[in-house]
Amino acid sequence: MAVDYIVIVVYLAGMLAMGWWGMRRAKSKSEFLVAGRRLGPAMYSGTMAAIVLGGASTIGGVGLGYQYGLSGAWMVVTIGLGILALSVFFSARIARLKVYTVSEMLDLRYGGRAGVISGVVMWAYTLMLAVTSTIAYATIFDVLFDVNRTLAIILGGTIVVAYSTLGGMWSITLTDMVQFVVKTIGVLLLLLPIAVVKAGGFGAMKDALPTSYFDPLGIGGETIFTYVLIYTFGMLIGQDIWQRVFTAGSDRTARWGGTVAGTYCLVYAVAGAVIGTAARVLYPKLGSPDDAFATIVKDELPVGVRGLVLAAALAAVMSTSSGALIACATVANNDIWSRLRGAGRQKGDEAHDEVKGNRVFILAMGVAVIAISIALNDVVEALTVAYNLLVGGLLVPILGGLLWKRGTAAGALAAVAAGGVAVVGLMAGYGILANEPVYYGLLISLVAYVAVSLATRPTDEAHLAVWRERLAGRGAAGGAAETAPEPVPAPQ
Repeated sequence: MAVDYIVIVVYLAGMLAMGWWGMRRAKSKSEFLVAGRRLGPAMYSGTMAAIVLGGASTIGGVGLGYQYGLSGAWMVVTIGLGILALSVFFSARIARLKVYTVSEMLDLRYGGRAGVISGVVMWAYTLMLAVTSTIAYATIFDVLFDVNRTLAIILGGTIVVAYSTLGGMWSITLTDMVQFVVKTIGVLLLLLPIAVVKAGGFGAMKDALPTSYFDPLGIGGETIFTYVLIYTFGMLIGQDIWQRVFTAGSDRTARWGGTVAGTYCLVYAVAGAVIGTAARVLYPKLGSPDDAFATIVKDELPVGVRGLVLAAALAAVMSTSSGALIACATVANNDIWSRLRGAGRQKGDEAHDEVKGNRVFILAMGVAVIAISIALNDVVEALTVAYNLLVGGLLVPILGGLLWKRGTAAGALAAVAAGGVAVVGLMAGYGILANEPVYYGLLISLVAYVAVSLATRPTDEAHLAVWRERLAGRGAAGGAAETAPEPVPAPQ
């Protein structure tokens, strides 16, 4: 394992080095939180793909393939569909708003009364997303170094917190690009063909497994529908995803770069399911489907290649973890703390160096994430609660604000409150992992939004005019002129 250890140590050292380099570039709030809003197509596509394809998509995607066959790809497919929908229909408008958080968008659209509640919901979601990603280090480091769970979480979490705190979004973007390349080589170009060959090829796989393993809908229609509601719609409104959209240097970059990232997700989804199916042929009696990835890597790959593929898994987890961490800290600072202390947004905000304050919040949230990760056991339930609250409470007011002129601030607040309360109550009745809470919670949120909006006075036309100006890219956050610099040229 010596060669594998060297590969991993070099990879981790490189992550820290990029954090240090990113610190030299992050000299303003815009540079620190959204990479100066000037990423070119290549960097934007890589970082967007990296943030959405985390441990759940890699280790979990292979596990679903092990359990259900090719239809196990659906979870990651719905993630890719969400990125495609966001990129084609909404990303250009979102990028033009020149905001930092989803709650700021709601304030702009509805008049400043929906931000705090939506901020708390978004903070809970991003916190649990960061926690579940951090816990995944335990699995990877156990395979690598045979260390206990707590030490693995502290080791992996500390590295991510360090480079995220140092350079903010610049560090995360640079590390995400490396992670994107490592994942592509490790999972798509190495593990996928090796796994299929070791299993005897597709013909042997079909002979060894039931026909249901090769049924595209074998996982079940209801499960696929639930994935669409949670993951496709979740991609449309998550702070971690929007914060990457805010980094785009132009409308074209946001639209086409995101389309490339979404297409990549679809390929990655199929690859994970095929690897899991091959693992089922090789190891038909594993204790847990989620053990399939680590087992096939450990037993079937040659020295050096094994280290690179494990680095790919580590890259997948780190990219999601760092993206969720900066999103969590951004929401905590901009949407909750600044409002509670009455600071609000100051005129000429972009002229102020607020890097230190945001850096402190990333560090504080990082420590909290590591502590919760060590204490928490049932991460699936925790993440389910977070996604249900996100979709049930925020999907309707966010998309309604973008698509329906008649939506009002009172309607948005009613949708958040009714949807959130309904989801919590229904989870208590049906069970946290049941599908009904998000189905009915989303419906209740929609009814509340439409009914209350129609029953209250329309949003002031002058306010809507300002909103339309911002959507068209003719306004700037905080009343300060902020023009988007030229995009960073794509690497040749």
